Amino acid sequence: MNSKYYAAAIIAFTIWGLFSLALKPLSAYSSVDILVYRMSFASIFILLFSFVIQWKQTQKNIQGFKGFSRKERSNIIWVNVASAALLALNWFLFIYVMNNVSVNATSLAYLICPILTTVLAFFVLKEKLSKVQKTAILLSGISCLILSIGHFLDLLYSMIIALSYAIYLILQKRNNQLDKLFTLTGQIVLGSILLSPLFFMNTDTGVEKGSLFYGLVVLIAIVFTIIPMYLNVFSLKKLNSSVVGVFININPILSFLLAVFYFQEKVNLAQGFAYFLIFFSVLLFNWDVIKSKIGKQKA
Repeated sequence: MNSKYYAAAIIAFTIWGLFSLALKPLSAYSSVDILVYRMSFASIFILLFSFVIQWKQTQKNIQGFKGFSRKERSNIIWVNVASAALLALNWFLFIYVMNNVSVNATSLAYLICPILTTVLAFFVLKEKLSKVQKTAILLSGISCLILSIGHFLDLLYSMIIALSYAIYLILQKRNNQLDKLFTLTGQIVLGSILLSPLFFMNTDTGVEKGSLFYGLVVLIAIVFTIIPMYLNVFSLKKLNSSVVGVFININPILSFLLAVFYFQEKVNLAQGFAYFLIFFSVLLFNWDVIKSKIGKQKA
């Protein structure tokens, strides 16, 4: 029964869809500062959790890692280093674009991401797709083209953000030798190390970092980083990358609704239609699962 894995994916991308509520109040601060503190706090909290609360499980993973052959250990290390680098790039661009371009631009990134993830999963992981699912992907692609009209720079940023996360998802599907929380801990800590040179950058914006800044960054580190990241990699234990990729659409749909109704960003009729098309494509892609659930409830 894959219900809990579906639930994990849905909750993860729902949380990320609400990310702008915590991030937008920090728009006066440097994107580099937000990213560095986010990664630092996330590293501290997940290390405490792994090495204090989950110490026995962590010990098992360390012993398990030592038991692998030299080639297997080398492969695990390089996959997780690459994953950490992709996460760091993705998070930096996401924060920069949201606070310096628009919320809609980040929404576009996570509309493109499911298509890229599904295409990569099809060619790299040889995951199969039904005709209905291929139709759903085509509809998503059309909606992205509609949203990109007149917004080429947004599309460029979005493509880089989307590609970085799509490759990350593909890597996680093959990164299953160790416990997901253990590997996630390594990725976040490695990401922080890779970003450590940014500590020495002059990022002074003239706005003092007070309780609001630190409080929101801690919230982002725990609620909008560790929790959804763990749920995301947990869902990949049983679900195909293409399925998890399509659930990414929950993120931009919520971001779009917040951008329009909460942050009062302007949207035209074509954009509204494109988002409706995406919502429909998500339902279509998961139609077999939905139909199966309905059938079981009737039975």
